[in-house]
Amino acid sequence: MNKLKNTNKNITSTKKQPRYSIGRVQIIDLFMMLYDVAAVSLAFFIALWFRFDCKFSEIPRSYLMGWLKFVPSYAVISLAVFHIFHLYRSIWKFASFVELKRIFWATAILGVVHTVGITVLFERMPISYYIIGIAIQLFMITAVRFAYRFVLLDRSKSKRVTADRVMLIGGGCAGQMVLRDLQRSSNMNEMICCIIDDDAKKHGRDIEGVPIVGGREDILLNVEKYNINKIFLTMPAATAEQRRDILDICKETGCELKSLPGIADLVADKVNIGNMREVALEDLLGRETVKVDMDEIYGFIKDKVILVTGGGGSIGSELCRQIAEREPKQLIVFDIYENNAHAIGIELRDKYPELDLEVLIGSVRDSKRIEQVFARYKPEVVYHAAAHKHVPLMEDSPCESIKNNAIGTYKTAYAAMKHGTKRFVLISTDKAVNPTNIMGASKRLCEMIIQSFDRKIREGKAHEIAPLGCHTAQAGAVQSDVAPKTEFVAVRFGNVLGSNGSVVPRFKEQIAKGGPVTVTHPDIIRYFMTIPEAVSLVLQAGTYANGGEIFVLDMGEPVKIDTLARNLIRLSGLKPDVDIKIEYTGLRPGEKLFEEKLMSEEGMRTTPNHLIHIGSPIPFDTDKFLCDLRELMRIAYDGEDKALKDLVAQVVQTYHQ
Repeated sequence: MNKLKNTNKNITSTKKQPRYSIGRVQIIDLFMMLYDVAAVSLAFFIALWFRFDCKFSEIPRSYLMGWLKFVPSYAVISLAVFHIFHLYRSIWKFASFVELKRIFWATAILGVVHTVGITVLFERMPISYYIIGIAIQLFMITAVRFAYRFVLLDRSKSKRVTADRVMLIGGGCAGQMVLRDLQRSSNMNEMICCIIDDDAKKHGRDIEGVPIVGGREDILLNVEKYNINKIFLTMPAATAEQRRDILDICKETGCELKSLPGIADLVADKVNIGNMREVALEDLLGRETVKVDMDEIYGFIKDKVILVTGGGGSIGSELCRQIAEREPKQLIVFDIYENNAHAIGIELRDKYPELDLEVLIGSVRDSKRIEQVFARYKPEVVYHAAAHKHVPLMEDSPCESIKNNAIGTYKTAYAAMKHGTKRFVLISTDKAVNPTNIMGASKRLCEMIIQSFDRKIREGKAHEIAPLGCHTAQAGAVQSDVAPKTEFVAVRFGNVLGSNGSVVPRFKEQIAKGGPVTVTHPDIIRYFMTIPEAVSLVLQAGTYANGGEIFVLDMGEPVKIDTLARNLIRLSGLKPDVDIKIEYTGLRPGEKLFEEKLMSEEGMRTTPNHLIHIGSPIPFDTDKFLCDLRELMRIAYDGEDKALKDLVAQVVQTYHQ
């Protein structure tokens, strides 16, 4: 606490003090008071002078003496009224309608005071005296204050001869706030030259002197006309499709693009030039942000012991973040990679100091380690995100793919069943649908494993599920008199933007190096979703589970990877095939042109969230599958790649080598 006080003292002491001050009244305030005294006094004298044709000698002595006797009192009253209306506390270089309204009401009140006071106490003046006097006073009081702002603005504009030239898209409230904030800023080297707005009624008008030059169809024309090198998108209330359509035009200009994040900033009064951010790739997907029922998730997670395997990975770490927000009784992060686990552990402890957090190192392939974790912590909900995911690497090491993905899932699921876990959620992938690579086939095996476990539990035959082990058997087996009630489900989705080792970070690295950007095939397409979106849907799907389901997330429209690469280049302010070349390298082993979310044999059922669907399980012989799985494990640990792929093709009949 003392340290904080000392810090505050240091901060206070370093603040820049007023250059000239007398007590608590700054020189500028004193000048304004003296000016106001002169202005309110002269305003009514000038009105009197105008009334008599600007001839001082023709002003009746009674009128002149009445004005002269009342002016001292009126000046004092004026200063008091101006003080009440905070006219000496405003920062006039930021003057706006609020200050103008204060001046208007202060002048109106003073007009009444002057009319009543001089008439009752001294002399009934001509009607024009009152009207013209009030008008001149309003002008004189307003002019000096707003002249201060206009002089500063003109001075700042003259300094911006070499400033970046900006086009503003959106002439609504948010756009006006950004425009004014930029105009007031003395340290920003940017100048808004024109505004684009789709409202035809605004065309030909201007805001703060900046012309509204047309709608989105005029963007390219006016970028060239005004020599624009930056574009600010200030349409926080626009739909995702509207933003995508506008950005599709903007990225053709080669200008640097920035955008306001969303309507929440407008509501929170956070719209300013500092809130502008780089346009993200997800803005170009043209899909509304996924919304989930937070109350359902909160009720499901709160006060439960949660285990996340692979908790340091892209999906696993985001799962941990979102779970930590929902007040679990305990969160266990389990990962084989210590750096990843350490990083997410530090992040969560800093953000949630009250969270009961355990960060554990270990492999899902290690039967004894998995047994120890479940025996000690008794997790109620398990999110199984640990997996090898890179298709080309797994094609070269198929045995590792089966050992880590399939056998690791079996061992973790078995431990969950044995120790009374209530729900086990497998993170699967669209590559499990009609797989053409061993990674996708291994994930399909994972889905079949959890479906087998669920069927055996429902049939009351959980004791028939034997522990799998290689060098060391998993300690203990489920006793026949125990009735496990674990619900096993899988959640299947496509690619996520920005995950570790994914295509987007790779493209960004290549662009930063000057290219070329490598794309496997000009027609290859993939489904994309942001990591937080995918994880929030995984959490909600977990609340819908009854056991045995494969939940399928709606990923929206597929995206061509070639288009993705070109958009990233344009968002960097460069031109594809001109500044950065794109090279096509050919499909890699096991890679296919498009991914599917459901097998043709699977039906589709809906859930309360229209973005989450349920695929009906494909029937298969559970007993034979479990026997085949033991043989798969033996072959995998023996390192027989060819024999392994052949057996996988027999077990996963939709797998095509």
